[in-house]
Amino acid sequence: MARRRVPRAAKAAGLAASGTALVLALASPLGPATATPSPAGTVVALGDSVPAGSACGCVPFPDLYARMLAPTATAVNLALGGSTSADLDEQLRSPAARQALPQVDAVLIMSGANDMVPLVEERSGEQTYRATAQQVGANVAAAISALRDLHGAPLPVLVLGYWNVAEDGQVARDGTDAAGLAEADVATAYVNDALRAAARRSGAIYVPTYPAFRGPTGQADPTDLLAGDGDHPNARGHELIAHAAYASSKDLLRSTP
Repeated sequence: MARRRVPRAAKAAGLAASGTALVLALASPLGPATATPSPAGTVVALGDSVPAGSACGCVPFPDLYARMLAPTATAVNLALGGSTSADLDEQLRSPAARQALPQVDAVLIMSGANDMVPLVEERSGEQTYRATAQQVGANVAAAISALRDLHGAPLPVLVLGYWNVAEDGQVARDGTDAAGLAEADVATAYVNDALRAAARRSGAIYVPTYPAFRGPTGQADPTDLLAGDGDHPNARGHELIAHAAYASSKDLLRSTP
């Protein structure tokens, strides 16, 4: 996923973790999120280089997800490689967001890995990972509140977790020692926990990607799902993320008020 440092490309983007559970917390200040996508619906994607589709040369998962909702649906992809969760505010203030959000059918947010990557590279330790992840969660929750204000009605929001905030698979094993791999796992767990909690308290849907890439026990090798940089998903990886998002939200999106 896309990171600030090119050799260890980043995955996150956003405002101001080993999650495997799906949270469908539907209550929000605006009421239950029961929007039904129109035949030619719109999906907005916010975040980092993963939703942006960096290093893949393929159709990124926000577009694939939109097509699953409706064949003519489109994605307005505002994600930007290298962005952190503090950047979500800027993405929401963009003219494209202001134009799309009033009519949007669903929003995808994947942000937070870039907040963690420099700390993992410095092996900052659990206390720092925990504090930074909590800030990521606060930024994402603030972004959800802001985008619902812009939309002006109940709005399905999907918050996606990470399989790893750093490189993974063979690339990671070739370039990082065991201690470094363990640091990345710990940081990933914290940020996923924070994202899951932010979704729960914001009435959003948490979508874990960890099981799809790392398996139910975290021991699976995701190399075949990653681009050559070992950081971003390849075409198959994007397909798995899109399917995870769709499976998490299809019943909600098909429901009626």
